[in-house]
Amino acid sequence: MGHFSRSKGKRGERELATELTRVLGVSARRGQQFQGSPDSPDVVTDIQHVHFECKRTERFRLYEALEQAQNDAGTEKLPVVCHRQNGKPWVIVLRLDDLPAIISTLREHLKPEPDGTETDPAERRPENHPG
Repeated sequence: MGHFSRSKGKRGERELATELTRVLGVSARRGQQFQGSPDSPDVVTDIQHVHFECKRTERFRLYEALEQAQNDAGTEKLPVVCHRQNGKPWVIVLRLDDLPAIISTLREHLKPEPDGTETDPAERRPENHPG
């Protein structure tokens, strides 16, 4: 992998961490930066049972990315691939069978408002956010 690709990947991981914090209201940071080892997850969040794999590329290979996320997630975490092309919004890919568990896990981790009520994540989404 060339220098430009690595740099774009690092920028993508930082960008994804910022977006996960904005959209989900969770703490998120670049994994290797936080953990310090090459086998660290791309993005570390306080959602302990979800593995976020970041793909910031123009040529997305869906099943290869999902397989990598599954391998990296192991048996303890649910794999989620987050992808973005230049000028496009972030999208996620996950196995349909994992959807109920992802929904349940995210509900547990959504931060409540100061008055104790939960905010609908859709309210955090800007109308024309480019990603």
